[in-house]
Amino acid sequence: MVHKELPKHQRDLTVERYQSGEGYKIISKALDIPWNTVKTVIIKWRKYSTTGILPRTGHPSKMNEKTRRKLVKCPKSMWENVLWSDETKVELFGHISKRYVWRKNDTAHHPKNTIPTVKHSGGSILLWGCFSSAGTGALVKVEGTMNISKYQAILAQNLQASVRKLKMKFTFQHDNDPKHTSNSTKAWLHQKMINILEWPSQSPDLNPIEHLWGDLKRAVHRRCPRNLTDLDCFCKEEWANNTMSRCAMLIDSYPKRLSAVIKSKGSSTKY
Repeated sequence: MVHKELPKHQRDLTVERYQSGEGYKIISKALDIPWNTVKTVIIKWRKYSTTGILPRTGHPSKMNEKTRRKLVKCPKSMWENVLWSDETKVELFGHISKRYVWRKNDTAHHPKNTIPTVKHSGGSILLWGCFSSAGTGALVKVEGTMNISKYQAILAQNLQASVRKLKMKFTFQHDNDPKHTSNSTKAWLHQKMINILEWPSQSPDLNPIEHLWGDLKRAVHRRCPRNLTDLDCFCKEEWANNTMSRCAMLIDSYPKRLSAVIKSKGSSTKY
């Protein structure tokens, strides 16, 4: 059931009657307002000294309660049939962090005990990848800047190939990047009869592939790539090393992820 906000003039009148000494029940009966509503208006007025509508955390919900319950209770098989995709940038030296070494006193600045710095992080590569509960699909290095035609070419070369590898009937997921939602891309997907998972405009924490990107970057940088060629090679090797059990675990947890995002009203979650 959706409850409408009490009009401002009624909230003001409620407070005026309260200030004149009337109790909640009397105000409720006089103004034909539920007792709990009267109580809520008075509590907010006493705490914030206003009868105005207070700012709400997060984006206004675009789903009613019935839709939320339906989404969370979707059968596990639905999420297993989704091919999740995304793009990410991987820095050559982007994940170097504090490291510890055994050394003698007064040798902290010896070359063997230090990590050289590189201006501008040494470069980066842009990757497109996809996965499902059955494992990882293609991982593609994007040459130059990603645009609409390049994105469609990547899908043409890798989408069906990934589906065949993973042996799945699929619904394709991508976010609302303008390259993904352009009329040209929509027409291409429609022509190929590819079913698209509807994606909200603001979707923090909803794509489980983010966890695989984190796994990938940590694994690659443990191998200390020396140049962009190494970086590309190591990324593809580590992407292929992702286990089916890891992918399946991320999809198994998806209903909990949805529930957490809904509960947080669009704010960040532990996912």
